[in-house]
Amino acid sequence: MSQEAIKAAVGKLAAAVQENPSNGKLIYRGTTEWKGDVLCHNQVGRHSLMVDEPAAFGGGDSAMSPADLILAALGSCQEIMYSALASSMDIPLESVKIELKGNLDLRGLMGMGEGEVPPGFTDLSFETHLRSSADEATLKKLIDAVEAQCPILDTLVRPIRVSGKAIINGGTEYVAQAAG
Repeated sequence: MSQEAIKAAVGKLAAAVQENPSNGKLIYRGTTEWKGDVLCHNQVGRHSLMVDEPAAFGGGDSAMSPADLILAALGSCQEIMYSALASSMDIPLESVKIELKGNLDLRGLMGMGEGEVPPGFTDLSFETHLRSSADEATLKKLIDAVEAQCPILDTLVRPIRVSGKAIINGGTEYVAQAAG
């Protein structure tokens, strides 16, 4: 899709939300199903994705791991926002590449952290490489806009409510202490 087509699509979407704010409220739904070992099939809308783990964690390393997907989600979301916002701001982009890094201590994941080591990432970092004929001040405005408006970056840095429950053998509902 060309920059003009992206600009038109984003402009049309923005106008629809401006006209009626309820047009901006989306609900994402997905399912995931364990396929044995540590392999999972995920379905979100009409798109599917397999998730696996490396051999060191009992997997076949046939697909990205859940931790890999967090990095991919953050980098992809930022690149999409660069494309969309650069188009709407009439900023030409030649390339966008994001290098991401997440630090994870397996002691937390394996219950060996004794409350001191979290099971998830302890930190995430990214480095964005932009190429554009636009001046530096314009690109800084674009960077600020992307980092302020990127939904996945926002989700990762802002505390959000997450709730969950388990249905045991098709009947009993259970809410784990950690999910409460």
